[in-house]
Amino acid sequence: MESCCIEEFLEGKTIFITGATGYLAKILSKKILRFQPNVKKLYLLMRAPYSNSAKQHFNKEVIKTDLFGVLREKLGANLHGFLEDEVFPVAGDIACDSLGINSELKDEMCREIGIIVNSAATTRFDERYDTAISTNVLGAMHVLKFAKQCSKLMMLLHVSTAYVCGEKEGLILEKPLSYGETLNGSSHLEIDVEKKLVEAALKDLQDRNAREKEVTLAMRALGIERARLHRWPNTYSFTKSMGEMLLVHLKEDLQLIILQPTIISSTYKEPFPGWIKGMRTMNTFIVSYGKGKQEDAMGGRETITDVIPAEMVVNSIIAAMAVHRNPSSRTAVYHISVGL
Repeated sequence: MESCCIEEFLEGKTIFITGATGYLAKILSKKILRFQPNVKKLYLLMRAPYSNSAKQHFNKEVIKTDLFGVLREKLGANLHGFLEDEVFPVAGDIACDSLGINSELKDEMCREIGIIVNSAATTRFDERYDTAISTNVLGAMHVLKFAKQCSKLMMLLHVSTAYVCGEKEGLILEKPLSYGETLNGSSHLEIDVEKKLVEAALKDLQDRNAREKEVTLAMRALGIERARLHRWPNTYSFTKSMGEMLLVHLKEDLQLIILQPTIISSTYKEPFPGWIKGMRTMNTFIVSYGKGKQEDAMGGRETITDVIPAEMVVNSIIAAMAVHRNPSSRTAVYHISVGL
């Protein structure tokens, strides 16, 4: 798709991005503001108790990063006014009903938002099962409920992971996960049952006056156990799968786009090569090797590593928005990767 078509599509749009302090969302926000400075509004959901703390969090965690240096150089003294007019940090949490947004602001947002990008997630492979369900499963459902209240909504774009497919071999089709579908083919997944298992396990731990460390270890173990029962490799891919299932099952006539990137690495070119927030995924191994702390790694000469530079994922998100500008009740699923 021509960049001019995408630029035209974004002009005047009001976009809501969850997980705004996350790695991917930072790059997405910067890309939108730089590529199309005439967006109407960019609402950014941040886990914070109050509006002022959300703004402080935005200034500290987003604006002051090297990533936004390009905008600072471009706009100079005008940067502050530009952000004040177009960027609105919102205090909330996808784990809460109504995303934890105060009712007055929520009503205003629901009247204006045209596009929602849900990039909020917990990505730790062995996350506590209660935390992973709260964010990756129920959080997705809360975003969907919010989306259904937006009178001008064109689409909900959900960032998932390619690993919802588990460890299958061969051709894997880009199709939505069916509600209750498992990877072992012999069992049925009931999300309500998983929620009740977590509640029962937490109550048992509470009744035994278990310490926080014991609760954490027990919840991590439960997540891995339930994931492997249904043939997912870890709690992350398992709960992201359940989040997808809920979205597809409950979306009704809402236009839903699901992007499934593989391992997201540092930037390739934009805004400059090699930018990344902290130590993530395969970068841990690369740095360890570079420092001589890790002498070798398992693999083969013909091995293809499923990684994709971060800005390519962001470009795919923006392109998918423009491609699906016309209303449709069909769920679109895109698997994105660049093999190295």
